[in-house]
Order: sequence, then structure tokens, then C-alpha cells
Amino acid sequence: MTATPAFLKDAKDLLTEQGFATRNIWYHGTSSALLNSIQEQGLKRSGDQALREAAKKTMATIGNNYTETIEPVFLTPSKELAYYWARQTVRNRSVRIEGNEEPVVLEVKLGEGFNSKVKPDVGAASLLLLKEGENYLAHLAALYQEKGFNIPQIDLMKAERMEYLNLLGMAYIDNDIPPECIELLRE
Repeated sequence: MTATPAFLKDAKDLLTEQGFATRNIWYHGTSSALLNSIQEQGLKRSGDQALREAAKKTMATIGNNYTETIEPVFLTPSKELAYYWARQTVRNRSVRIEGNEEPVVLEVKLGEGFNSKVKPDVGAASLLLLKEGENYLAHLAALYQEKGFNIPQIDLMKAERMEYLNLLGMAYIDNDIPPECIELLRE
């Protein structure tokens, strides 16, 4: 796996024994292939149209119906965690879509009224039970260990809502985010 670029390494500053500090600045990891669209239209719920279309075609090929769902915009309080998810997005897209894509991290600045709509991503419990989620938890454990903290012990099925945000750095907003709130992070 690609190491996180130094300019995105912020867990050392944000991570406390209680978890990640949050504010009105969030991060979203994605693929460079989606960047132009995001810069023009903002972050859209269920925004990766190409990946949805590829999944729909695959399901039609094997004779199954594909029901589209509206996914929220996933956010995290850390650039470093967003980079992890950006790598996952590039990997997931490479399975269905050919192209030369790179992971990118977007900074999302939300006004107070908009920021209050960000929620802990408790729906991540099902993801975290899969191999992809196990890999994320291992990545997260390494960040805690680097800081000298104990690895968070969390029962995914009984955890309080805020633990998903504070301890795991997982959040979402069920709104589209306009382009003026978004900035590409560069070295």
C-alpha cells in the first residue's frame, strides 16, 4: 500500500486518547478521475456515476436487478484517513473502470448551519465487518500506536454513535456539498 504523503499526515495533531478532534473542516478522499466533475458540481450524494453504471451492467449481465440507493457524502476529520479512503476508491474503480487514477484528498469547509448536519457514520459497522473494514481498522490502529495511545476497543454492534466519529473518524452528510466549499489539497 502507498504511504500517506507527508503533507496529509495530520493524525499526530488531531488524535487524542478520546479520538479525533473535529471542527468545521472535513476531508473527503476520492479518485483523480472524479476531480473535474467535483470541482464543477460539488460533492454529490452517490456521486460516482461511472462506478454505479458499471455495477448496473454487471448485475444485468448475470441476470440480477440492480437497485440504486442514494449514498450520503462520506467525510472524515483527518486528511490522513481521507487519503486511506481515496486509495480504496481508486482500487475499487480500477476493478471496473480502466484508466490511470490517483488518490486525491479534498478539504471541505462547512458553515455552522451546514456543519451541524454532519453525522457519525454508524452504518460503517457493516463495512467494518468485511475484509476492507478490517484493513481500515488495522490502519487506524497503527495511527493510534504511532501516537503512543492504546488501540481503541470498540464493539461495532453496541458502540455509541459518537464513537464512530471520535474513535474511528467516520462521518457523513446527507446533503450535496457545493463546489465553493471544496478545495483540492496539494503538496
